[in-house]
Amino acid sequence: MTDLIEQINAVRRTVTKRQVKTGEGRSIALAQTYGAAIEDVWDACTNPERLARWFAPVSGDLQLGGRYAIEGNASGTVERCDPPKSFALTWEYDGDPSWVEVKLTTEANGTRFELEHTMPVNDHWELYGPGAGGVGWDLSLASLAAHLAEKPLPPEKEWTTSPEGVNFMRASSSRWGEAGIEAGEDEEWAQAAADRTTAAYTETTDENDQP
Repeated sequence: MTDLIEQINAVRRTVTKRQVKTGEGRSIALAQTYGAAIEDVWDACTNPERLARWFAPVSGDLQLGGRYAIEGNASGTVERCDPPKSFALTWEYDGDPSWVEVKLTTEANGTRFELEHTMPVNDHWELYGPGAGGVGWDLSLASLAAHLAEKPLPPEKEWTTSPEGVNFMRASSSRWGEAGIEAGEDEEWAQAAADRTTAAYTETTDENDQP
């Protein structure tokens, strides 16, 4: 299996305060450099056949202005698309709209992948903080790293319940708590939210109970 703790250390995580259409918001961002060409990373992130191998089955019209749907997860609209550099889309889940942007940049040792997810501050955020979405995206970046290295991980339900997978999610949740504190969030709240996120991801195998 991929060294998941090494993967944790490969990702830069930040939290930023934003204003969104409904009021106060937050952006969580992840950045990692992959040892692959930008065209390969772009294809992995936009080709439905490849998305199903490391992310999830995605259907719909995957082009500018098109509607997409992720099996068992979010749906939305592709709002911007500039191959192979960036795309942006709405992220609609359980009635709550948010926004996702992915940027790719060629570097000397590969491709810099940056993902930013902007969301309103609501009851879900107040309960779980940045780790609610952040841990899920960390899992996705780990799967993408394994896919690009041609060393795919086992099915997510299998590896996330392994001891290494549980440690990965605990470490991810902790890092997101730290990122929130660095962004100026109340330290006591950020730690409590991270603890609740950790519990939600590691104390159940039913992904419907995850934040």
